Amino acid sequence: MEHLLKGKFGRLVISSYSNQPIRYGTQKRMYISSIWGGRATERTKPLFYQHYKFQKREYGMFVVRALRGVLKIRYLLLGGAVAGGGALNKKYNDWKEGMPNLKWLDDVLPDNDKWNQWRGNLIELRDNVKNNIDIDPRIAALSEAKYAQLKSWFDQRLDDAVAAAEKVEQQSANSSSKGASSLPSLDELPDFIDRMYSEIKNEIQDKHTAFARPFAKKDGEEDRVKKEAQQRLNEIQEEMMQTQIKYQRELEKLERENKELRKQNLLLKQGRKPNLKKIKRSLIDMYSEVLDELADYDIGYNTQDQLPRVVVVGDQSSGKTSVLEMIAQARIFPRGAGEMMTRAPVKVTLSEGPYHVAQFRDSSREFDLTKESDLADLRREVELRMRNSVKGGKTVSSEVISMTVKGPGLQRMVLVDLPGIISTQTTDMAADTRESIRQMTQAYMNNPNAIILCIQDGSVDAERSNVTDLVANCDPSGKRTIFVLTKVDMAEENLADPSRIRKILSGKLFPMKALGYFAVVTGRGRKDDAIQTIKDYEENFFRNSKLLKDSQIRSTQVTTRNLSLAVADCFWKMVRETVEQQADSFKARRFNLETEWKNNFPRLREQDRDELFERARGEILDEVVNLSQVSPREWEERLLVNMWGKVSGNVFENIYLPAAQTGASETFNTAVDIKLRQWAESTLPAQSVECGWESLKSEFQKFMQRASQAPEHDDIFDQLKRAVVNEAMNRHKWEDKASDMLRVIQLNTLEDRTIADKRDWDQAVKFLEASVKAKMKESEETLKALLGPSVKERWLYWKYQSEVQSKRQQVKNELDRILYSNDKHPPILSYDELTTVRNNLQRNAIEVDNEFVREIWNAVYRRHFLNKALGRAYDCKKAFYLYHQQMDVDCADVVLFHRVQQMMKVTSNALRQQITNREARRLDKEIKEVLDDYSQDQGKKVQLLTGRRVTLAEELKRVRQIQEKLEEFIQALNKEK
Repeated sequence: MEHLLKGKFGRLVISSYSNQPIRYGTQKRMYISSIWGGRATERTKPLFYQHYKFQKREYGMFVVRALRGVLKIRYLLLGGAVAGGGALNKKYNDWKEGMPNLKWLDDVLPDNDKWNQWRGNLIELRDNVKNNIDIDPRIAALSEAKYAQLKSWFDQRLDDAVAAAEKVEQQSANSSSKGASSLPSLDELPDFIDRMYSEIKNEIQDKHTAFARPFAKKDGEEDRVKKEAQQRLNEIQEEMMQTQIKYQRELEKLERENKELRKQNLLLKQGRKPNLKKIKRSLIDMYSEVLDELADYDIGYNTQDQLPRVVVVGDQSSGKTSVLEMIAQARIFPRGAGEMMTRAPVKVTLSEGPYHVAQFRDSSREFDLTKESDLADLRREVELRMRNSVKGGKTVSSEVISMTVKGPGLQRMVLVDLPGIISTQTTDMAADTRESIRQMTQAYMNNPNAIILCIQDGSVDAERSNVTDLVANCDPSGKRTIFVLTKVDMAEENLADPSRIRKILSGKLFPMKALGYFAVVTGRGRKDDAIQTIKDYEENFFRNSKLLKDSQIRSTQVTTRNLSLAVADCFWKMVRETVEQQADSFKARRFNLETEWKNNFPRLREQDRDELFERARGEILDEVVNLSQVSPREWEERLLVNMWGKVSGNVFENIYLPAAQTGASETFNTAVDIKLRQWAESTLPAQSVECGWESLKSEFQKFMQRASQAPEHDDIFDQLKRAVVNEAMNRHKWEDKASDMLRVIQLNTLEDRTIADKRDWDQAVKFLEASVKAKMKESEETLKALLGPSVKERWLYWKYQSEVQSKRQQVKNELDRILYSNDKHPPILSYDELTTVRNNLQRNAIEVDNEFVREIWNAVYRRHFLNKALGRAYDCKKAFYLYHQQMDVDCADVVLFHRVQQMMKVTSNALRQQITNREARRLDKEIKEVLDDYSQDQGKKVQLLTGRRVTLAEELKRVRQIQEKLEEFIQALNKEK
């Protein structure tokens, strides 16, 4: 406060009552005491009171300013803190988002429960092996080398798991302290394995000692000891079988866990999650796609396709389909009671997947094989495809049905199920069924890289087998054959000599060799049994089978699981050995085809049928567009010409000639009106529509013909274009309402008998004259055909008349005399005139009948009538004035042709409007529909697009596709290695 007062009042204080300055210093205490102590005198009180008031106000203003500054600083600090906190939070979020996502470690690293479960499994394995294995004392006689081999094998199995677990433990310790703290120690596992084997060995030796002790007794007890020993031996063998099954299950469990550990180890090394299953699935799928391409390219299964596949062959009802279903682990094929069900090759691609599903190559639907409804649908679809593939009265087909089956634990391979070999043809089969099946089977087996899965029914006599001879002929050395004996349960039950099965499975009974021999049981004869039920039945059978107990067969030769493993190993071994060679052969094939193309078609681009079809489609549709370029006048002129060509015969024969032959103008007009109305109400509209349709067709064909004559025209499309246009024309139907509309217009036009002006009259006369001249030309040609060469031709060209033509000439001469004598003769000869003509001819020794004379008369009178009509047309050229003055002129035929001409003009105009407004667009639509239909019909393309240029381009494209897919598959195969 002192400092404050010094700053404010320490310099000089002026009293209001004195001019003497009061200096701060000597009287400091007095003044301060006066101000703050309140002891000022009355003289000084006003002055200090004023100073006090001033000081108080100044102090208050200072405090306010100080508080405002402090508050301002606080707000600045607070705002800066808030803004800085927001910026810091944003920076933290950006940094956090930029950090790599480590959630994948939760999916990769197993939790504590999984590690404890894995460790418990190992402990349980030790207890099971120690407590459950009761070894036959006779096993103690095994050599130390056998023990060492068994120990080495089992050590190798567990060492992989131990090594993988140790690597995972080490990686986890570096990446996650939590994970490291939960990992168990695996250092004691090798010692545990050694102790386990030592205990087993000691127990076996002890049991051997106990087992051998009874044999040291007296000779009288020898039989009883042998019997007890045999019984004890059987019990021990049964226990050994059960223990072996348990042991195998434990090993499979350890293998799965070892596989999972290896995958996790690889993940930790690469820093990402590998999808090994996807690689395997895609690998077999890629190979299957190659085989599908080859099936389309090489339908006849020539030697060009030598890629490996597993060919399943066998006699009919030998169990082929059942074996394949057991390998696929699903009932995917239809079944029949004694009926041939497999009628076409079925290519089944097996691959591992998370879900058990099936799918056809050309379908997007997936069948869930765990649902019975989907299984039933799948079997129906397979049966339907087989029946649809059989054509032309055949019983079997070579068309391949391709499908894919995916599921957990399936071995990756491609199998082809073929129709079973038959010995006898039934009456409902085609005559060549047996030979067709044999040829198809041999074609697949003759592939030097195909693995033959020979299926033999164990319940029938070996002498009844047909398939073994075929297999022996195709693969005499047995290097790619695997023999499978089915229905072993029935065979064991029915055979009196069990050693016969041993001979079969040792390759000593059938005249064929094989890589391996297997015995399986694929059911109990019940088609409704599930796959798991059959597997349990098979496992239980072989567990109790005397064949195994008596050591007739080895345990590795039984069950479909061992079979599928062996087949898959053999399949992939063959693929790896031969696929690059096959790729090289297709590369050479491609080079030869490309060389042929360059030599024969150097300036043309390679186009297959699909590409050529699209080019043809564009050209055809371009010609349809050209129809819109035809002018209305051109349409009407062409329609008039076509219309008259369509109706001229009816106008002359049914209207004009009958009406003109009545002989009077009144009757002529009446007959014309009646016949014109009947014509317009009956056939004229239909004839007009037909004329319009033919005009549209001819005009479109003219454009197509013009395009075919262009310099850049490619004649490879001609056959296809003609077929498309003809098909569209056959489909096209004119609108029904068009006939009704034309009928009304035509009736109204034909009822008008007036000719308004000279121009219309001249046009009608010209039309009549041209029409009569055309008909006269036809009549002259008809007479010439009847009479033969004329006099001029006979004299100048040395042509002669036949006897009949000579008679006709004589008859014509007589008929000319009749017409010459009566220019207005009616169109029919009277009986007297016929008699006269015949009598006159008889004088010249010519005998003819009345029909012969009438035939000549019709042609002669027709020409005579047309000559008279042409004369009247010439006379009527200048008669319009008389007609206009309603004077009596003989020009009724001019009026008739004027009415017909006007009707055709009106009809042509209406047809032209219908064509341009409706029919051209409808034709365009129908042509597009035909093109769409043909585009989906590969047979039509093959039929209409022919020639070496097409086939060479098709083959070259397909070979390129196959080679590219093969190279892609080889790259993926090498990566998997």
